[in-house]
Amino acid sequence: MIAAVPPTPEALAADLERIFLDSGENFSRARPGILSRLKEARAEALKACSDALETTKSGVKAAKVLANGQDAVIQAFYRFTAEHVYPTANRSVAEKLAVIATGGYGRGLLAPGSDIDLLFLYPYRPTPWTESMVETMLYMMWDLGLKVGHAARSIDECIKLARGDVTIRTALLECRLIEGDENLAEQLYQRFDQAVVRGTGKKFIAAKLAERDERHRRQGQTRYLVEPNVKEGKGGLRDLQTLFWIAKYFYRVRSEAELVGKGVFSAKDYRLFRKCDDFLWSVRCHLHFLTGRAEERLTFDLQREIAQRLGYSPRPGLSDVERFMKHYFLVAKDVGDLTRILCAGLEAQHAVQPMGLSRMMRSLTGASTRILDENFAAEHDRVVLSNPNAFTQDPVNMLRVFAIADAHNLRLHPDLLFQMRRSLKLINADVRMNEEANRIFVDLLCDSQDPETLLRLMNETGVLGAFVPDFGKVVAMMQFNMYHSYTVDEHLIRTVGLLSRIERGRMEQDHPLASHLISTVHNRRALYIAVFLHDIAKGRPKDHSVEGARIARRLGPRFGLSAAETELVAWLIEEHLTMSITGQSRDLSDSKTIEDFAAKVQSFERLKLLEVLTEADIAAVGPNVWNGWKSTLLHTLFDETESVIAARHTRRPREAKIAASKDAFAEKAAGILTPAQRDEWLQMHAGPYWIRVSADDALYHARLWAKTKPDDVTIGCRVIDSTTTELTLLSPDYPNLLTVVASACAAVQASVRSAEIFTTNDAMALDVFHIRPMSDDPSDETARADRISQLVRDALSGRAPVPRPSDRPLRQVRQKAFHHPTDVIVANDWSKGYTAIEVSGLDRPGLFRDLADALLALNLNVRSAQLATFGERVVDVFYVTGPEGGQVTDPELRARIVEDVRQAYDNSPFSAALTAA
Repeated sequence: MIAAVPPTPEALAADLERIFLDSGENFSRARPGILSRLKEARAEALKACSDALETTKSGVKAAKVLANGQDAVIQAFYRFTAEHVYPTANRSVAEKLAVIATGGYGRGLLAPGSDIDLLFLYPYRPTPWTESMVETMLYMMWDLGLKVGHAARSIDECIKLARGDVTIRTALLECRLIEGDENLAEQLYQRFDQAVVRGTGKKFIAAKLAERDERHRRQGQTRYLVEPNVKEGKGGLRDLQTLFWIAKYFYRVRSEAELVGKGVFSAKDYRLFRKCDDFLWSVRCHLHFLTGRAEERLTFDLQREIAQRLGYSPRPGLSDVERFMKHYFLVAKDVGDLTRILCAGLEAQHAVQPMGLSRMMRSLTGASTRILDENFAAEHDRVVLSNPNAFTQDPVNMLRVFAIADAHNLRLHPDLLFQMRRSLKLINADVRMNEEANRIFVDLLCDSQDPETLLRLMNETGVLGAFVPDFGKVVAMMQFNMYHSYTVDEHLIRTVGLLSRIERGRMEQDHPLASHLISTVHNRRALYIAVFLHDIAKGRPKDHSVEGARIARRLGPRFGLSAAETELVAWLIEEHLTMSITGQSRDLSDSKTIEDFAAKVQSFERLKLLEVLTEADIAAVGPNVWNGWKSTLLHTLFDETESVIAARHTRRPREAKIAASKDAFAEKAAGILTPAQRDEWLQMHAGPYWIRVSADDALYHARLWAKTKPDDVTIGCRVIDSTTTELTLLSPDYPNLLTVVASACAAVQASVRSAEIFTTNDAMALDVFHIRPMSDDPSDETARADRISQLVRDALSGRAPVPRPSDRPLRQVRQKAFHHPTDVIVANDWSKGYTAIEVSGLDRPGLFRDLADALLALNLNVRSAQLATFGERVVDVFYVTGPEGGQVTDPELRARIVEDVRQAYDNSPFSAALTAA
């Protein structure tokens, strides 16, 4: 392949002059032709950039090619304008102009969708000639379709503004002359260095680091978000640029290579800097070309195609996109390493203020050196090496140092971290089997002040992956789905941190049950280790729960666990998804669901440990994944299972729980319902209602019922939390009621996540739906409930059918990236009296409605529905009875159920659009 080459400014200027002459030297007539030629030149530059990206595989080279092409456009048009549009025979001293690139463009790098940042520099104040030149240049750039960030200033104005604005100062830090007066540009460089930069290094560094921290906060604080922002995210291009800005400002250098001569970076560090920069520029350029815009977020729908463009291929247990994203996160980690190296150099020159280990526990200890042991000391609240041979003499010190930092509430000095990274090979099989090393590690995991911070630092340095190689295999490993927000290693570390906060009583509001249970468990060490290892086998060909249990059985004795503790850890890992799946996709009022789960758990201790692990695991998946609805489900499952386990010892009948639930309702209803209303409500419901519904919820339902007119439809609305709105429907029990409600919800874009269907003894339907809210305003949710209620009334009365929405795929663009084949299971062994129908596949709008339609057409009576969504994947379970009122046993009907339910899912307009896309 012969790569395209952008035009030179000389050749392009000659083309513009020829067009101008052909027009009779009339700029107005020549302008369309000039614009057309400049558009061609811009297109040629983009083509050359694309070719360079494909042939060299270098993002930096491609970005330089595009910057050179853009330079040529500006240079050619400037020369043409100065010579032919506004020619002057003898320009005055004031009639000077320099066109200067600033920001990223100033570095000579340009992505396809980037802004063109320009400074039009003049000596004192603008003259009519300079104003005309600037205006003509800008209008041409805008007509080319370019996004131009521009300023027109004198040198004095630049200096004055740069002194007071760090953003302007940063932009001028990388300014570069494109065309115009060289002496003018040189004056700016010199005055900027002398009048702005000199003596202000510390303030500039503090401002840029604060700016970086705020940017990280906005982007999510972690570099391990599975849809990272390549430019602004932690570990992205902006972090590398910030590094260079700080170094360039403080060390007064013009290029990254000069930092080696200054002793800031080693030659190896500099090669790593260039490697990271090149990779991130490659990804960014591909993003812009692929989307046709300045897209900086590496979303799921773009990741696979970019992985393929970059040449990644699948491996056992990892897809091509997962391998690409693992590389991306390793690069982001390297950017963090480079940041620490630079900060260490700056700190050595007292350019930055050191910080404490925990953001919650910072304290300045002064400048004096404090001896901690024979190998380590404390300086400026940092642990430093006092014995340069500490790691080679005893590699266990690479773990001891974290225990020392935790005990004294100190952070490790960047120089010490650098030495640890250089010494990772010392952590060999002997160290891994060392009894003291393993004791230190388990103590850090289970008993340190801030295990999340310590584990993250151990992970950043590579110590964690070296000491626990199975953990090293999941470092930077992403899970290609919309459910998990973080890489596997980051998720595991966050889960441990969440468990620690639960145990310390800091999460009682969000995790009341887990906060209570954790103080009663007897095997907390096993719990912490199970939490740390629960996803350790992700990315392997076999089931990660089973493989994780196998790994736990191997690591348990090494960590100093007894045989019983090791087996408990293995069981918790193997079953770590069981409680979540049961709670979210099984009928918790069905006695067989509880009995089967209890048979698997077997003991109170394992039930408590599994509940706490499950809460921590779900909450650490990502923001807003844990919510009140899931808390209620797990709480219900825990209580029901606890009763079953207790009944094996106390012989307490299930009826006793129903009676206790009725008594609690009657007590709460006193003074709110009349005695007649209370007694009637108690008689209306069978046992499963009192098992599944709390006394408070039963009272809420009864109060709605008391206000409902005969043969009318009432829908109550309650906002449970920021992620769940509850709709409670009371109505005569029409055969098509569920499909009508599902259609009404779809019509107002209400995504149903669960449905509980009750039929009273006098043939009234009481259905409870949990939907995802569309607004933070409760009044908006109430209005939406009223709209659903009216649609249901109109449909049931025959006044008007529920309007069928277009099924426009709200998340189609992102969901194109995923492929989950539809799977349908029909099971009679999940319940004693009902047939369970489980359908799993790619989530989409209107799915609940279409599945309800299919079940109605099959003449099945839906008793309950559990709709669980895991990112882009959905698992819906319907408990039904057949036409005769019992379980579906007819093989032909069971086969029809599988086929019709799959057809209902796969033949929707949404699925067709997704397949076509």
